[in-house]
Amino acid sequence: MDTAEKFRKFAAECQAMTKLARSSESKALWGGLAARWVRCAEIVERHSAAAPLDRMAKRHGKPSLRAFHDSDAEAA
Repeated sequence: MDTAEKFRKFAAECQAMTKLARSSESKALWGGLAARWVRCAEIVERHSAAAPLDRMAKRHGKPSLRAFHDSDAEAA
């Protein structure tokens, strides 16, 4: 199981706890934790998809595509 899958599993466990929680505060807490685990999984997936491009750029002495993507995101 890769890291993103583990994070999604943690998110599912938090969602299950949301259903078992009695108070609205507890439900909100578990729901927030689930959302954070999903975001972590998405971040890991984005970074793992960009990693091969970075390695290829370094091998060929070209600028990284991640640098272009990061500067593009900052401009938005």
